[in-house]
Parts: sequence; structure tokens; C-alpha cells
Amino acid sequence: MIRRSVATLFLIWALGFLWFAVWLPQPAQETATDAVIVPTGGAGRIAQGLDVLDRGLARQMLVSGVDREVKPEEFAAQFDVAPERMECCVTLGFAAVDTRSNAAETAQWVVDNKVKTLRLVTTDWHMRRAARELDRALPDDVTVVRDAVPSEPSLTSLFLEYHKLLASWVAGLFGY
Repeated sequence: MIRRSVATLFLIWALGFLWFAVWLPQPAQETATDAVIVPTGGAGRIAQGLDVLDRGLARQMLVSGVDREVKPEEFAAQFDVAPERMECCVTLGFAAVDTRSNAAETAQWVVDNKVKTLRLVTTDWHMRRAARELDRALPDDVTVVRDAVPSEPSLTSLFLEYHKLLASWVAGLFGY
């Protein structure tokens, strides 16, 4: 009985990991939203968020989880953002340190800025957990478009992120 239960749990875990690793989220269609949200941490995320702004698919952008040492002028110089663009349209969020606090920082910014639709830009392997945490933190009337940045993650990265997603799911079951 125990062997069968363990084998069943292992099979469910293995199939879940296969699904997670093989069918990574994809970039979004050309859908306009009020804002674009970019959690820091992965290559190509900020560039894709800025591209969304440049194409007029969002009016403003929050970069969540920026290191407290980074000054807006340094950010603008690194990503070639004009001062006018920084002033009108780009907000640097310094409160977040992980995916869960990215979601909390984003939710507060969304409420403060009366955002009803947003585009979440993050790496493909990070999208499911980031979107899950964001969905838990946002008001119910906010629509989220998932816009994954394609990557080539290592098996180790996928393994770790899959387990973080499972932990997030279990924490959600217990109200954490």
C-alpha cells in the first residue's frame, strides 16, 4: 500500500516536472494593457518591457525589485531610456526582494495607479510562479497578460523553479 502510494506520488511529480520543463510559457500577442510589470532578475526582461512601452502596448512600466543602490539615472543609462521616458512612464520599485514581494509591490502600485490591465514580463521558466503570486496579490478586477521572455534554462534551474512553484502552490493551500 505504501509502495503504491509513493510510486503514484513520484509518477505525479515526474509528469508534472515534464509538463513544466517541456511546455514553457510563450511571449504574448500584441495585446495593449494599461501597464507592463517587470520583476528584476532575468536576462531580457527589462529590454522586453521597454519594447512594450516603445510599441505603445502599455502607457507605464513598473520594474519591481530594483536594488536600493541603483539610481534612476544609472538605470536610464544602462538601458538607454530617455529622461522624458523615465519621468513619465517608468517607475523603479525598490521594496521587493523575491517573487512574493514582487507581487505585493506590484499589487500596491496597481492600486495606486488605478491599473486594470497589465502585462507581466518575466522569463519563461519563472512565469508560472510569478503569475501565481501576482494573481494571489492583485485585486480580482485586474487582468494579467502573461508575456514570457524565451530562454534556455538549465535542467538545474528548471528543477529548482519547479519545486518553488510546488511550494508556492502548497503555501496557497494553507493560506500563506
